[in-house]
Amino acid sequence: MKILAVEDDPRTGEALRQGLTDEGWVAEITTRGDVAIQQIISNTYDAVVMDIMLPGCDGLEAVRQLRARNNSTPVLLLSARGEVDQRISGLNAGADDYLAKPFSMAEVIARLRAITRRAGEAPSQLLRVADLTLDQARRRAHRGERVIDLSPREYRLLEVLMQNEDNVCTRSLLLRLVWDFSFDPGTNLVDVYIRKLRDKVDDRREPPLLHTVRGVGYYIGAKKE
Repeated sequence: MKILAVEDDPRTGEALRQGLTDEGWVAEITTRGDVAIQQIISNTYDAVVMDIMLPGCDGLEAVRQLRARNNSTPVLLLSARGEVDQRISGLNAGADDYLAKPFSMAEVIARLRAITRRAGEAPSQLLRVADLTLDQARRRAHRGERVIDLSPREYRLLEVLMQNEDNVCTRSLLLRLVWDFSFDPGTNLVDVYIRKLRDKVDDRREPPLLHTVRGVGYYIGAKKE
């Protein structure tokens, strides 16, 4: 993918460039909001990572101007301020997601994958991982011929994991996407639901599909070596 990172802090900009490049993506960096608007209009990017506090034009105004020009390039906003009202302002401006600083590069990558996938997906689809299927139109899950009975929260957790097949989802990412938390409340909420989901999805079946990466998070897919 081709990603534009808009960040005026040199250290953060270099961290983004290195992390995106390490992922195998093409990364471009610019430091001004007004310049970023012109670059996005004139070029094709799969997604944009944009800080809110920028010279020339702040990130919120940049997103507003892009959307006013019917430019739908997915935008992930970054800000040192993680308050709920700031996040709401970003989403109302037209951003696709919002991440407070400090952030982990793994979470930036996961969120970029999510917003670019949403930008290109059909209104409903059937997700598949091995013999596990999730019918998003009917909100039904099956492992082979076996129906998996899921609570609404378990369904959403499974959906997020399957949308990121073979990619590790951090606890903070799952809290954000499944529970709509912008912070880690310091509980074992994610771990409890993962155990419930593992009991229902794997249920002593081979091969197991739901895996733990100790100290990082969880993923669904073939076992990583």
